[in-house]
Amino acid sequence: MTWRSPLALMRDALRGQRAREKDLRNLVSNLPYEGLEKAKQPNRHFPSNAIKTTKYTLLLFIPMNLFEQFHRLANIYFVGLAILNFIPVVNAFQPEVALIPICVILSLTALKDAWEDFRRYQSDRKLNNTPYKKKESTCWFTYLQCIYFLSAEIIVILEAQVKLHLESFHFYRNDLMSPFISQNSEFEPESFSGIVVCEKPNNNLNHFKCYVEKPDKERAGAGIESLLLRGCTVRNTDHAVGFVVYAGHETKSMLNNNGPRYKRSKLERKLNIDVIFCVILLFTMCLVGALGHFLWLQALPGIPPYLVPDSSGHLDSPSLSGFYMFFTLIILLQILIPISLYVSIELVKIGQIFFVTNDTDLFDEETDSRIQCKALNITEDLGQIEYVFSDKTGTLTENKMVFRRCSIMGTEYPHKENAVLGEPESEEEVIFDQRPQSLQTGWSLDAEDTNPRDTTQRRGSRHRSKVTGIETEVIPDKKLLQQISRAESSSGSRKTDPYLDFFLALAICNTVVVSMATAQRRRVSVLLWMGSGDGGHSQERKDGGKICPIKISSILVSPRSCHSTNLLERLSSLVKNSEEDHFHPSVKMERNGGGYGLQTCSLHAASQSDKAVAPSDNLRYEAESPDEAALVYAAKAYGFILLARTPDSVTVRLPSGEDLVFKVLDTLTFDSNRKRMSVLVQHPITKEYVLYTKGADYAIMELLEALSGKQKNTAADTQHHLDCYAKEGLRTLCVTKKVVSAKVYESWSVDRQRALAAIDNKEELIMDTAVQLETNLSLLGATGIEDRLQENVPDTIMALREAGIQVWVLTGDKPETAVNIGYACRLLEEEDLVINMTVVFQITCTSILDCTLEEVRRYGEDPRNVDTCPDIALVIDGRTLTMALSPDLQERFVDLAKRCRSVLCCRVTPLQKSRVVKVIREKLKVMTLAVGDGANDVNMIQAADIGIGISGQEGMQAVMASDFAISRFRHLKKLLLVHGHWCYTRLANMIIYFFYKNVAYVNLLFWYQFFCGFSGTAMIDYWLMIFFNLFFTSAPPIMFGIMDKDVSAEVLLGVPELYRTGQGEYKFSTFWVSILDAFYQSLVCFFIPYLAYQDSDIDIFTFGTPLNTISLFTILLHLSIEIKAWTVVHWVIMLGSVALYFVVTLAYSAICVTCNPPSNPYWILQSQMADPMFYLICLISTVVALLPRYHQRSPPGVCQALHPAGGRALMCCHRVSLLGPL
Repeated sequence: MTWRSPLALMRDALRGQRAREKDLRNLVSNLPYEGLEKAKQPNRHFPSNAIKTTKYTLLLFIPMNLFEQFHRLANIYFVGLAILNFIPVVNAFQPEVALIPICVILSLTALKDAWEDFRRYQSDRKLNNTPYKKKESTCWFTYLQCIYFLSAEIIVILEAQVKLHLESFHFYRNDLMSPFISQNSEFEPESFSGIVVCEKPNNNLNHFKCYVEKPDKERAGAGIESLLLRGCTVRNTDHAVGFVVYAGHETKSMLNNNGPRYKRSKLERKLNIDVIFCVILLFTMCLVGALGHFLWLQALPGIPPYLVPDSSGHLDSPSLSGFYMFFTLIILLQILIPISLYVSIELVKIGQIFFVTNDTDLFDEETDSRIQCKALNITEDLGQIEYVFSDKTGTLTENKMVFRRCSIMGTEYPHKENAVLGEPESEEEVIFDQRPQSLQTGWSLDAEDTNPRDTTQRRGSRHRSKVTGIETEVIPDKKLLQQISRAESSSGSRKTDPYLDFFLALAICNTVVVSMATAQRRRVSVLLWMGSGDGGHSQERKDGGKICPIKISSILVSPRSCHSTNLLERLSSLVKNSEEDHFHPSVKMERNGGGYGLQTCSLHAASQSDKAVAPSDNLRYEAESPDEAALVYAAKAYGFILLARTPDSVTVRLPSGEDLVFKVLDTLTFDSNRKRMSVLVQHPITKEYVLYTKGADYAIMELLEALSGKQKNTAADTQHHLDCYAKEGLRTLCVTKKVVSAKVYESWSVDRQRALAAIDNKEELIMDTAVQLETNLSLLGATGIEDRLQENVPDTIMALREAGIQVWVLTGDKPETAVNIGYACRLLEEEDLVINMTVVFQITCTSILDCTLEEVRRYGEDPRNVDTCPDIALVIDGRTLTMALSPDLQERFVDLAKRCRSVLCCRVTPLQKSRVVKVIREKLKVMTLAVGDGANDVNMIQAADIGIGISGQEGMQAVMASDFAISRFRHLKKLLLVHGHWCYTRLANMIIYFFYKNVAYVNLLFWYQFFCGFSGTAMIDYWLMIFFNLFFTSAPPIMFGIMDKDVSAEVLLGVPELYRTGQGEYKFSTFWVSILDAFYQSLVCFFIPYLAYQDSDIDIFTFGTPLNTISLFTILLHLSIEIKAWTVVHWVIMLGSVALYFVVTLAYSAICVTCNPPSNPYWILQSQMADPMFYLICLISTVVALLPRYHQRSPPGVCQALHPAGGRALMCCHRVSLLGPL
């Protein structure tokens, strides 16, 4: 290795920093420079693929961890007091003794941090040492195969004929990866001389700007569709060649990995305020002590012998001694501020998270997933929620779509049998209809002649579909099937027909991946073209190290025979027979083995083209959206079968059995602004350029061409059908077609390529080109897809409402669809007064808000309506919501919304969702929770106090951005009403108990100051004082915070009102009542022994030992009164704490003679335990001290506390008091 001067190294480092900070990067292949030292490689400034997620190093762990811990002001406070104790004039203990508590706390926290960092180190080491991980580095070529897990971010240079499909842990991507080199050409990595120009690394997972500049200066644009993200798994391709652009910590995945989310909970904010009150109380007590010491010195007639002057014979003045005594008392009484409280809170939260994540009721067997707690410090906020904001699709509904109805050229086809099969089975059918189901199920096109047995079989088949995945069974409509038959017969294969175009659009206009259902998924080894990125040395291959060019050949699937008859021949006879009401064709039902595939109708016959494509009964569809899968299966049911998809072509089999290969010219992907997607193809027969578009009705209808008389009627009829679908709660889409002339296409293609190769304003340019082409569309028809509610959604919403939680639903659906779902999920009730706000002008919005508010206020002010409120529901669309959230109307909208029992926002954008959450949270000062499942819910989830992501059909972006992740909406019920209630009440009661415990114990020292001249003397041995808080009384409150159950889960679920009453557990009054109780108990525990030993000759520690023992019993029995559910763990810890106290104190009294000179604690407790007076004092003091607390926590007191919840909670409470603790 060549020696380089420090100046050269510094210069190279500065150049590297500038290269990494440039907005654009120019990357060239490392292969020509292979073998050169790193200093001579052009890409040496970019990082290797090794990652490091640890926070500490072995050498710097202690200083860095202490720096982290001293961000907490409490630690600085206690370290400052420990240092203050080293000053002789103010010290209260031995200086070394004062360091023990804070050192123990810092050590425990450091051990916890070290263990967490060590686990991160093990994970990094495992990942960095995997073979493929070490090889994927910037600017090297990588050879990818199926089931290859990507650890760098790669643009696809070359891929095989089969479509490349990738699955990401961050979000679901299902793209045709766009290669830069044709599939059937030779590619030699050594000859690659192009320059890859890309943007600098960022965390935007949805956009990527890049182009490849060839030697002839020609540019080929690349976007996010060409980028394979780190963490994705490559599937459904034989092989591909990629060029690494980002590696290691520069990958988008790593830039999005911010670790666990840390938020400050509402309880923690209240805790900080109470800590300030404790500081004020401490200073007040120290000020009283300092003033008392001054007055005591002033009252002395002379200089007593126990006041020792300094070496010069000088005594401090009373005022100066009082000043010093203020700091001495701060050191003595410092445990008034609970030093171990913060560590105990962290331990309790870890224990609570353990029990939440291991709750079997929150485990979903279908997805094999359990709840994830990603924010470790806001579990108690789950018990404080007042508003829930929910998405609809995929959150309240299954997001598993079922094709229900369609309208083509103004004619509606209801698919009644699909509606019948969509109804849930009765309990009797499920129980008694258990006969075996055959794999082949028949259906009839004549509803009157349906065989009952066939219907039973269909119902059973449908039931199985509902359990396993998307319901792909579509029973074709008789009239529509006849219409398709006539169209095929009349137009043949050379002409187009709107009915044929409609189903061609369903099959083509999507991004569905076609693969073999029986394809073997295996993990294979990875072959890298050339060495690593950190050293520049190549890794020799087994064939001698020479890199061989690859020939990418076509992938042919072995032919498979199909035994079905020709559909057209069968249909011709069926149509003839239908006139005589004997229209009963038998159609084979096919069962797919993977993906969304379940049961579909195959209407096609075998053809010679089967030899080149996968057989239709062995297809597996993998869709980015369940909507697309449902439409593809609907097209398949009518014989338009999507057989294959590559970046350049789509193969569709027609009902006649003929296979058409459409050349894909471009795909205009869906975005939230356009609300549509389009595919531009060249028809294989007519050679026309055809643009198929599908999207939301309001986005499509305004793009239709100038309508003539018949077209106007078609559009009007279709719009009427769309409105009917929406009222039934169906998701609607419009389907259109446009024939593009060759001249227009050529001109548009130039603009499109220029936009794709752009770096600046790339998204805007791409959108402009899409909008430019999507005009003057011809309407083909519309579809209605059902998205069923998830299980127990109505029950969950009703329970949340009974718990006092306001539920809002924010959706992008049409108002009619959203209202229908609102009634189905019981967000809206039949007796509700529903206010519909859909306006165009702001003045109208203002008028409606003012009138509605006036009516609601007048109702509330009417004396006849005392203790009643109208059940008001508000339905508002996105445009009106924008007006209502404007600065001049925002206050009135919030005032109206808080008076509504439920709010339904329709046609809202992701930004509007987050805006609504922020406005309600900030204006009403309430705790909010947002729940969603898709990328469009991320802003809303992050805007709420607690964000919950549902791992469903739309990927993992919502889960990645959330604080908690669940798999079903129904899990929200137990998560909030049970675990939220438990976590909050446990932690609130533990914090209050900690304050009580410390105040009660430290006041014993304070009362003693009145009898020792406020001299800062302690009557309890210093070591026993330290052990008291660190060991004797530390475990019981932690156990209390983790395991206590004030009410059982069954009662909390049965009486949701208890959730609301439990939110007042930690209040200002509760804190001060506990402090006053601590003062009372400390007075009893001090003065009963004082009066008993008054005028005796016992020494200071003989007096202090009973006080210490009484305090232990009182504090532990106080906790016993607070515990509602006793278990074996409670008994072991409580009795173990008492036993530990006596064992340690007896041992200390026996062996520690000079541990605390000049005091001598030798044999103190042994002597006390031989005196009956000791036991009598302990018994009387403990009972008298706990009487008020026991009276307050008796069953009638509990019922009194729960009375505001109403009759159900009060009745439940009486039941609890009779049966004992739950």
